Amino acid sequence: MYKRPFNRGGAQCLGTTARLGVLALGGTLWMASAVQAQTAKDGAKVLPEVRVNAQVKGQALDDAQRAFSVTEFRRDEIREQPRQEVESLWNLVPGMHVNHYQLSGVANALVLRGFGGGGHGGDVAATLDGIPLNEAMSHADGYFDLNVVVPLELDQLNVYRGPVSVLQGNYNRAGLLELRTRRSGSYTELDVSAGSRGMFDAQAALGRGLEGGDQLNLAAQHSRGDGARPASRYERSTISGTWKHQVHEKLDISLSGRWHEARGDSPGYLSEAQWRENPQGKDSRVVGDGADKHFGTLRLDAQYALDAETRLLGFVYGTQQDFVRWFTRPRSATWMQREERYDRSVLGAGLNLSGKSLLAARELNWMLGLEQVRESTDYGYWDGLLDRRRTGPALNDRNTRLDNTALYGQAGWQPTAWLQTTTALRWDHFDGRCRLLGAEAGGDECNRMQGRSHASPKLGALAQLDALTAVRASWSQGFALPSDFAKYALRNSDLHANIFRQSELGVEWKPSAQWLIDASLYRIGSSHEIRNTAPGEYENLGATVRKGAELQLHWLPSRQWHVEWAYGRNRSEVTQNANAALLGRRVVAVPEYTSTLHARWMPRSDVTVHGLLRHVGRAPINNGNTEWAGSYRWLDLGLQYRLPANIARNARLSLWLRNAANTRYASTTTMIAGQRLVAPGAPRSVQLGLQFSL
Repeated sequence: MYKRPFNRGGAQCLGTTARLGVLALGGTLWMASAVQAQTAKDGAKVLPEVRVNAQVKGQALDDAQRAFSVTEFRRDEIREQPRQEVESLWNLVPGMHVNHYQLSGVANALVLRGFGGGGHGGDVAATLDGIPLNEAMSHADGYFDLNVVVPLELDQLNVYRGPVSVLQGNYNRAGLLELRTRRSGSYTELDVSAGSRGMFDAQAALGRGLEGGDQLNLAAQHSRGDGARPASRYERSTISGTWKHQVHEKLDISLSGRWHEARGDSPGYLSEAQWRENPQGKDSRVVGDGADKHFGTLRLDAQYALDAETRLLGFVYGTQQDFVRWFTRPRSATWMQREERYDRSVLGAGLNLSGKSLLAARELNWMLGLEQVRESTDYGYWDGLLDRRRTGPALNDRNTRLDNTALYGQAGWQPTAWLQTTTALRWDHFDGRCRLLGAEAGGDECNRMQGRSHASPKLGALAQLDALTAVRASWSQGFALPSDFAKYALRNSDLHANIFRQSELGVEWKPSAQWLIDASLYRIGSSHEIRNTAPGEYENLGATVRKGAELQLHWLPSRQWHVEWAYGRNRSEVTQNANAALLGRRVVAVPEYTSTLHARWMPRSDVTVHGLLRHVGRAPINNGNTEWAGSYRWLDLGLQYRLPANIARNARLSLWLRNAANTRYASTTTMIAGQRLVAPGAPRSVQLGLQFSL
């Protein structure tokens, strides 16, 4: 592991999942009370004091992840970036790329390890304090939106590259984004920034240690702006909080909540000709596009220390969300506006048992988990709207439900002083069903889903060859369920999950105190890919292979300079397809390479100058590779000044010049109805910010 150096269906989401949640929390509390009672009964038998440090799902595995390629961002590194959104950090992950749509209310798409066609992040799993953010039916299968997170509340962010993490199953094929919020400490922090085109962002975070060992953590954000293009105004607000109560020295209970609202207009895509004429313009056929979202979640955690090395974590959570989007795009020869509505309810619960043991007189770090999630979504889809006015019946008006039961475990063992091994296994079972809510004009089947199960093994080893060199090797497997409505078609009951197998070799080398180099080579083979043969009909036929190299380099030529380079190159090819003409063609929407060069210059202890040069290679945008999106680059410049302590505590002024050369580039180029459409990259902008503590 590389460590960086410096609805209507909502009421039905009860049943098995709710019972598991009650059992998870009830079992944890019962065990606590039983131990207390036994201690009181024994009288003279005094147990050693064991205090609980509040953790979230997966945190106990941190030490066992070094055999895999994981990029870590700590709180100080997160604070260093312009913080309206978390995604600015992805540029510093080798091979990772964000397709910025600049379409209000719609999450951006992620590219990682040769995957880029999952639709707004569907190839990557994402969790917030261990709770999944991916959505089974929201615009795209696996869609997630990180705008529900306040950047100032983040404590740590881990990027797992490839299907190596045992914490998530479906969607975890390109990797996992693991976000953790602050759950300790005493602080009051504010971050206010303003910039070009009416941009304003205000964030606040508060942490307090309370009497009796309790802890309170709060965060809030309000962000708005006019956008760089016509009809691109946006506004969003988020508030979150966690209260941890210490029942006694071995038992903590935490209550967490989050509320997010967002709305905005969208200028839509441009044709390539329009983009070349006016890169920040708007097609006159796009009228009334935009999005509106409300998101709320509540969770309860109970953590109990069985002994000094063993922890039991029980959790239950619920999420309610409504999301509507209006989007104009070409349909044959005409442009039509569509409306999609998603009323989504989620109820999940789980148990995690983690600890340390001895195996052959060597320490064994382990975790076992059980989790149940039920997700219910009311989905409505209308086409041919006129400025958000419906002109015909719904193409889809239905409720889909997806139930997921998962068992997983991971163990890290160090048989010798120089060798660390990691073994993990995850088993998932899925059930579900689809039912109509009203009349439909579409032809997608809507039936009960055939139950599907899948096991995902992970193996890794890290060899510390000497004080300067560590070599890691791993093999892991991931999968993807049939997407969207393919799961609910009886005629598709024999579909297998799409399987992904990754092999990786990496090395971390520290030739001197000034250099750190982390490099990896990987190969991901994909089998049982799913293709559409007719409306509502699918089959397993297709295979691809992804090969790539990633490099992370840090150089400290002096005390004043820090140079960082993140580079990734990938070649993704079709190896099996019903259309022989596609064999050997590259996978759509994956750039040939990405490169980020970031230099920090500190001429004084209170001044930091940043320069970041980003280069993205060309990418195919159709299956036949006859159409390509061109390569592009842009430059960001930043200046940060730490104010004297007598003015304010931990205060820092920042000035950022984004896309300093005002480079014209297409952040996303796609093919819709045979037309080449562009989502323009953001033009030059200025941002002034102030961060301080009270």
